[in-house]
Amino acid sequence: MIRPRKMKRLELTVLSRDVDRVIEYLGRRGIMHFSDAVEGQDLEASPSYGEGMGAIGLRAGAPEPALRPGSFTQGPGGLPPLSRIIANTETSSAHSLDQAAYRHIQDNLEKLRSGAAFLGIALPDEPEADTGFPGEEEEVLTDTLCDGIASLISRENEASQERQKVEETLNEARAFANLNAPFAELDQLSYLTLRVGRLDSKAQDLVKRSLADRAVIIPLGEGRILAAASRRGRFALDSELKKAGFIPIAIPEGYQGIPTELLSGLEDRLSAAEQELEQIQRDKEALRQEAAVRFRALTASYLMAAAVEQLKGKLVATRSIYVLTGWAPQDTIQSMVEDLTRITEQRIAIRTFSPEEMPEVAEGREKVPVSLKHGAYVKGFEKLVFSYGAPLYGTIDPTPFVAFFFTILFGIMFGDLGQGFVLFLLGLLTSARGSRSFKNFRAYSTPLIAVGIASMVMGLLTGEIFTIEGLLAAPTRAVAGFFMRIFGIPGEAPHRILHLMPEKGNVAKLFYFFGFTIAVGVVLNSIGLLVNIINLCALKRYEKAFFSKTGVAGVLLFWYAIFIAIRCIAGGRFAWFDLVGLLVPAFCIFFGPLLWPLISGERPILGEGVMVFVMEGFVEILETLSTYISNTVSFLRVGAFALSHAVLSFIVFTLSGMVSRGVAGGPAFAVGIMIFGNLVIIVLEGMIVAIQVVRLQYYEFFSKFFTETGVEFKPFRFRKGGEEHE
Repeated sequence: MIRPRKMKRLELTVLSRDVDRVIEYLGRRGIMHFSDAVEGQDLEASPSYGEGMGAIGLRAGAPEPALRPGSFTQGPGGLPPLSRIIANTETSSAHSLDQAAYRHIQDNLEKLRSGAAFLGIALPDEPEADTGFPGEEEEVLTDTLCDGIASLISRENEASQERQKVEETLNEARAFANLNAPFAELDQLSYLTLRVGRLDSKAQDLVKRSLADRAVIIPLGEGRILAAASRRGRFALDSELKKAGFIPIAIPEGYQGIPTELLSGLEDRLSAAEQELEQIQRDKEALRQEAAVRFRALTASYLMAAAVEQLKGKLVATRSIYVLTGWAPQDTIQSMVEDLTRITEQRIAIRTFSPEEMPEVAEGREKVPVSLKHGAYVKGFEKLVFSYGAPLYGTIDPTPFVAFFFTILFGIMFGDLGQGFVLFLLGLLTSARGSRSFKNFRAYSTPLIAVGIASMVMGLLTGEIFTIEGLLAAPTRAVAGFFMRIFGIPGEAPHRILHLMPEKGNVAKLFYFFGFTIAVGVVLNSIGLLVNIINLCALKRYEKAFFSKTGVAGVLLFWYAIFIAIRCIAGGRFAWFDLVGLLVPAFCIFFGPLLWPLISGERPILGEGVMVFVMEGFVEILETLSTYISNTVSFLRVGAFALSHAVLSFIVFTLSGMVSRGVAGGPAFAVGIMIFGNLVIIVLEGMIVAIQVVRLQYYEFFSKFFTETGVEFKPFRFRKGGEEHE
């Protein structure tokens, strides 16, 4: 397919009772690009999701249109879309976001995220493939899980506070345990306040709750307690004890140090607190294992619900009807109509319009989104094209050319059988059937496989495998000898088909190789020019198609200059007719702004005057010549990088050989040099070569026809990584 998929403008009129299911269907299949959508219609976590969704609605308070069961019409020429008629009514009003419903969804998401963070559960940031809308069961389950986690958090906080409180008190008590001062005098210390006396068991619980973490109450048996607090909590301790009916007990005169009951009681309390924390951790781990799947499923469900509510909030509608408008590939319309008719039980009206029927498109106020449909190989290079810009709808899709020339150019510059095989393996590892550890690099799988194969083929021609020369000599000589005998070519079969290293006797072959790379550049430039001419004719921009530097005149000038160069290299001479062949297309480029109006029957306009017109013409000619020369010579870099790759491989191979023969333990060091050298070449030079290929594509190919970019087809979908329905 050399052109993008044909698109249709859709207008879906849906009852409010069915809109959630319709949006769910569209989000799952990813086949509808909403009009005037913000860039990227994938699910976003921020509330700004869906801004500018190009919502169309019905006049507020107006009678709702009758929905014929499953009605489906093709928009006839001259009949404007229902959405535009409605949008032009002065009384139309926007359907605002249901703040209560959306806030409830966000509250549930926040509760789930907080609970998951407490348990250490990783949550999805988009719905799963089998995610459904949350219902009453999900609401109850969310509340149950979050309440259980809240209880666990409360227990953990209380146990942590208890441990901290007891630990601090115990440390202070231990600091004075061995003092010889009477116990009565310890009460006067600035660090610790101690009270010993009788207190009813029920009152003990009340005192514990009222003092919380400000004091420690230790039962001593038979209704006796020992209370300890910091000096700052002395007054609070005395006040609460007095309220509870505390009766102090006199300490025997001369009693020395801290009572052992206090220390042992504090130690028991600390041990109990630590055991409680350990039990909480066990409960926490058990809950994490039990609830992890539910947390992820509930989060994905509420993410889907949030996306639907946000989209609905950008639509304009009456209380019971929504109108959704957007673009979809023509080859998906029929199945979409059948599915939506079944989902809504025929309560839906669908109208479709061709792009040429839309005044917005004809006037340039709206661009038709571009959707490309390719096989696995070409599809792997779509991101490279869209990173530069989307082609205009109705123009030629450059992706197949990009895929082919990217593969060829990379293979020429990175020729090594072993290193290419490494790239091929990386491509397999990052593929859908490869390792999950490389799933984030899945977009690079096909390009890696392609350039790996190309590098392996080039490696077979140059006779290199992991920079080692000679391993492929015997099979290369046998294959070359076989073909030489078939075609009757005399001489000895070579041990390598292509030798890039400059040495005596093969300099001429090296120049032939550079000539080949320039020829590749000529082909790529020519394809870019032809694509531009076809695109301009399709867009009815005939002046630029025929009389611009990238139009027919520019192509003829470029091709005839190449023809002259080839003829002169072959031994010919520049003739008088060559001057004519160059001047005629140059004349068309110079006077193009005047020639096309004459041909089309319009009056030529010089614009700002004769002198300005002449100066602009000369500048255009000079720019044309410099552009074509630089675009062609630029492909010498392909040969230069192929040569640098060969030189670097030769250095690694030679250095490892010298080390192997010249030092003790040489073979081991030689293997290390080979491994390190190949890693450097694969990583560093591989990146440089990839950058150079991208540069050649952008500046020498895309610049010929990407004078205006289109809009990438970005359908509404719940899953960011999903692909639109083919």
